[in-house]
Amino acid sequence: MGLAISLIVTIMEILNGFLNTDKEKIKMAQTFNCSKFQLLTKIIIPANISTFINSLKINIGLSLVGVITGEFLVSKAGLGYLIVYGGQVFQLDLVMTGVIILAAVATVLYSSIVLLEKLLSRTHKFG
Repeated sequence: MGLAISLIVTIMEILNGFLNTDKEKIKMAQTFNCSKFQLLTKIIIPANISTFINSLKINIGLSLVGVITGEFLVSKAGLGYLIVYGGQVFQLDLVMTGVIILAAVATVLYSSIVLLEKLLSRTHKFG
């Protein structure tokens, strides 16, 4: 379910980034007889690195929501099941533990993407 939720958003965002790539750079590359593969690897992908990073940031939250929702519905184990079970037996400590673990996982994943973005921005100029 996490894949289904984040895949549509990712495809639409990346397509929008590709379509908004600077047309003048593409024309210039085509003037120099650049192949489609070279056009993709030398102009389109480097111009859209920030779009990829932003898509990853968005998809962290969407994927976690999708996975936990799937566990709410059909799972017999996992954080979603722990939260639902804790709510059913009135054990707030189980519910809060699940939520805190989920928040910690989301924070670690988001921080790793921010670190990757900083690393890439030091080594490459986007756009």
